[in-house]
Amino acid sequence: MNTATIVQKLWNYCNVLRDDGMSYGDYVEQLTYLLFLKMADERSRPPYKQPSPVLAGYDWPSLTKKDGDELFDHYRHTLEELGKQKGLLGLIFTKSQNKFQDPAKLRRLIVDLIDKETWVSMSADVKGDAYEGLLEKNAQDTKSGAGQYFTPRPLIQAIVDAMAPRPGETISDPACGTGGFLLAAHDYVVKHYPNMTSTEKKKLRGESFKGWELVQATARLCAMNMLLHGIGSQEFEPIAVGDSLAADPGERFDVVLTNPPFGKKSSTTIVGEEGKVSKERDTVERDDFWATTSNKQLNFVQHVKTLLKQNGRAALVLPDNVLFEGGAGETIRRKLLHDCDVHTLLRLPTGLFYAQGVKANVLFFDKKPAAETPWTRKLWIYDLRTNMHFTLKTSTLKREDLDEFVQCYNPANRHDRKATWSEKNPDGRWREYDYEELVNRDKASLDIFWLRDESLSDSDNLPAPEVIAAEIVEDLEAALEQFREIANDLGVGAAET
Repeated sequence: MNTATIVQKLWNYCNVLRDDGMSYGDYVEQLTYLLFLKMADERSRPPYKQPSPVLAGYDWPSLTKKDGDELFDHYRHTLEELGKQKGLLGLIFTKSQNKFQDPAKLRRLIVDLIDKETWVSMSADVKGDAYEGLLEKNAQDTKSGAGQYFTPRPLIQAIVDAMAPRPGETISDPACGTGGFLLAAHDYVVKHYPNMTSTEKKKLRGESFKGWELVQATARLCAMNMLLHGIGSQEFEPIAVGDSLAADPGERFDVVLTNPPFGKKSSTTIVGEEGKVSKERDTVERDDFWATTSNKQLNFVQHVKTLLKQNGRAALVLPDNVLFEGGAGETIRRKLLHDCDVHTLLRLPTGLFYAQGVKANVLFFDKKPAAETPWTRKLWIYDLRTNMHFTLKTSTLKREDLDEFVQCYNPANRHDRKATWSEKNPDGRWREYDYEELVNRDKASLDIFWLRDESLSDSDNLPAPEVIAAEIVEDLEAALEQFREIANDLGVGAAET
């Protein structure tokens, strides 16, 4: 059975459950529990004969033998009991709950949909891509808020193609969401290095990847996503649950790929004795940071620098404010340009992310040893934003839209690059800026653009009305978010805003 058929089959059943009040997110979560139990059972049988991590009496056969209220009670007890376990089992089942309303529908999912397939023998591509398909459908459901954990896959693929990870390298994502970057890096290595040794393959499955995710439910989906792609085991948990910014984990990686959560400030809500709500800023103070700030995005830039090994490579998706903000922002940019080789910036178009109102970029840099002279010599910028129009539904970003960028990046030898912009070709999207030019700009701003916006001067070439409407929504959302932050700074409550 191919990926599309499986996704459609599983998704059609979700529509049945939605009539019962179950959300998309709840459905994917319940599916995760049941798929894990079914696969653990399959691995315990010939030809695999692996010891099952699941306690006897709470395994897959114990569910298939029951029906009605007896099945309902047993499923609830199974989730409770497995949630107490350690390792990958605990990560997937911690705080798990039965969200089914009707025992007959639970029975049908177990017997008719999951039990009829042999999931372990299915290739990692098929079952992994099927699960990815469900996660993407869940992200498209704007009411669920799951989109904030989902980076567009064509963008991830282009970033990974540019970074070109190799066998033996360790790869991290400190804000991993459902695991898109880690899985794309894994797939890249498998595809480009078909003749890996058994030791290299074992290391790729069991030691190469590490992600951090703040939200338990998202970490659960990520762990399952990776397991379905053949990464992780009961002994090796590739995902840690917690705030990655809280402290230096001590681990260092060859490659860091990440899209930290959008939203500028970190804050904790505090309810006083009389029920009055106030917000207290989570200002991160760490010895390894260049500047102290409550701006989450700027803290992730500093955190990624810490996570890298010497000469390690990073790619971060970041909002525009990181490129031009003063104060701590300027301090961090100047230190980054001096201490690291900040070599590439990709300016992204609007309409790519499920979190609206975000204008984002991808910043690429390498960590370097301490030196008196600046490591950044030239910053190459690719402008995929000006005169480019995408939406989440009618005009989605495709991998080929980023072909020219990856070609210009030149993963084989990024020190041999050729600009497409020149005075003779003012429409070229790829050009370089020297270090001196960057640090002499106001606040060392990296918010640089040079292409003429055709929509401002040529009314005959305006994009389609739905694209214009989507861009207006993006701009209004961005402005609203900035006003919210100002209001929070002034101590105005959300209701008043």
